[in-house]
Amino acid sequence: MIIAPSILAADFSRLAQEAQAVEQTADWLHVDVMDNHFVPNLTIGLPVVTSLRPATSLPLDCHLMIENPDRWALGYAEAGAYNVTFHAEACEDPAALAGQLRSAGSLAGLAIDRDTLIEPYLDLLPHFDTLLIMTIKAGFGGQEFMPELLEKVRVARAHARSGHLNLRIEVDGGIDEATIAAAAEAGADAFVAGTAVYSASDPGAVCRKLRSLAELAAPDGGPTV
Repeated sequence: MIIAPSILAADFSRLAQEAQAVEQTADWLHVDVMDNHFVPNLTIGLPVVTSLRPATSLPLDCHLMIENPDRWALGYAEAGAYNVTFHAEACEDPAALAGQLRSAGSLAGLAIDRDTLIEPYLDLLPHFDTLLIMTIKAGFGGQEFMPELLEKVRVARAHARSGHLNLRIEVDGGIDEATIAAAAEAGADAFVAGTAVYSASDPGAVCRKLRSLAELAAPDGGPTV
């Protein structure tokens, strides 16, 4: 199970320290990049990722909620991001961009927003290492988890198993101690948690608890990865 705290909920004046606060208990550090075009919010970009990379030992999981990912995504891979995820809704040829990201040294992730059907993208999954399924509407942290969106996780996990795909299925939005078990039971094996982690007095302890809950809820046989 992958626990990926989102720095969207961290103290931006102390990003290095906030990253280090979860280094011993998290697996990835999730970085939400928003451009105020694809989503109605503006966060951080490549210069922050470049500065953060040497400040933490955690792999950076960059989620690009931006227009024109073909223009910008490779820069994140070249800056040392471990996983670069872009939105299916923003890219004309997701498989081609995935190949470029892999060639640049990162994993490639495909994100599916709240209102997007997953079925049209299932045949593309062999080109990707990660499938990120939004369990809220992309664009803002702190939203309430939408359990009905877990059906996409179930469909994707069944497809990955039937095709013997080596695929992480990541969920993002409203993940906390009350919701992570349902996501894990549906077939997710990577979990983005922002507010739940960084609003706590001990972020590392929250990561440990989330991992325990996810492992307990995972179905027999677990994910393919």
